[in-house]
Amino acid sequence: MAIPLPSIASLNSPLFAQTLSVFREYLPSPVPMLGTIDRSIPVPLKQLVAEAPLNRVFAQAIDDGEFDDFEGRRIRLEVNGGQPGITIGFWSGRLRVIDGPGEATIRGSLSAFRTLAERQQDPDQLFFQRQLVIEGDTELGLGLKNLLDSLDWNFKILP
Repeated sequence: MAIPLPSIASLNSPLFAQTLSVFREYLPSPVPMLGTIDRSIPVPLKQLVAEAPLNRVFAQAIDDGEFDDFEGRRIRLEVNGGQPGITIGFWSGRLRVIDGPGEATIRGSLSAFRTLAERQQDPDQLFFQRQLVIEGDTELGLGLKNLLDSLDWNFKILP
């Protein structure tokens, strides 16, 4: 006897949403496990996986000189708790993944970063609601936030 699989329509049902909400509330956070995985991945592999997609997503903005003010600067994106995280810099017309701290750090939950990436909510709201926090060189962090907010980019992260 085959077990019926849920249809796409049932994945959007209120019952499914409530079930996910309960799981998110009571299951342990995946952040410690993700931090362990993050620390075990060498930086060259992170560069190989992350740099090409980042430069592809922002290619038009890079070509238009939108990132020129960030030349030689480093910013860290970090999940609450310090790990996992990634430090990104801009050198010679390319976004690069680097090892080490950033001059500014944008910190938040996985869901806040997903909301930001998918442009589901105004970035200012995420900061005013303290779902995302800028530390260190706040002028650099706000400059990057404003740049990302002004660009025309859009993608969906799979569930």
